Amino acid sequence: MGLFDDLSQFLENRLEEFLRNNPHLELEALLEQLREQEEDSLRLIADLQMQEKRSQDEILTTAQEIQRWHVRVDKAKAAGRLDLAQAAQEREAALLREGNQRWGQMQGIKERITQAKELLRRVQQRRQEVQTKAAEAQASRTAYQAQDRFETTGWSQSRNFSANADDLEAKFRRWETQDELEQMKRNMGR
Repeated sequence: MGLFDDLSQFLENRLEEFLRNNPHLELEALLEQLREQEEDSLRLIADLQMQEKRSQDEILTTAQEIQRWHVRVDKAKAAGRLDLAQAAQEREAALLREGNQRWGQMQGIKERITQAKELLRRVQQRRQEVQTKAAEAQASRTAYQAQDRFETTGWSQSRNFSANADDLEAKFRRWETQDELEQMKRNMGR
């Protein structure tokens, strides 16, 4: 086991080093993880909503049974069948307890739905933040690469710089002189 643990630790350290050296990949991995959490949260919400619907259906069925046994209690009492009335009342009471229990379970499911929706909102918010950071990192990387290309291009062109420098210098002097003359003309015209 020691060799596998050492190898595992080595690979984990190399992965962490690689991600530190490539932060954009770390952001992409985090984005993927957040996408999976978002999908898991959506599945959980859908599952809980199905449980809530089943629970509501069971409560409705139980309520209908309570109502049916309540009518039977009244009917048995009216007919003077107290033995049947007593048994029907016991059944009605058991169904009421069952209904209350189901109601409590449904309330628990509703609370879990609320929590899952809050979790989903936080995951989506975090994903948006990471997407923004990833876009900023991409823009920064692109700007750095452009600057790097510019500097590399400028460096390779610097060999030709000395030959063109005198010509460029002369052009700038003529332009600056011309600009100064134009400026003096404008100032004199005032």
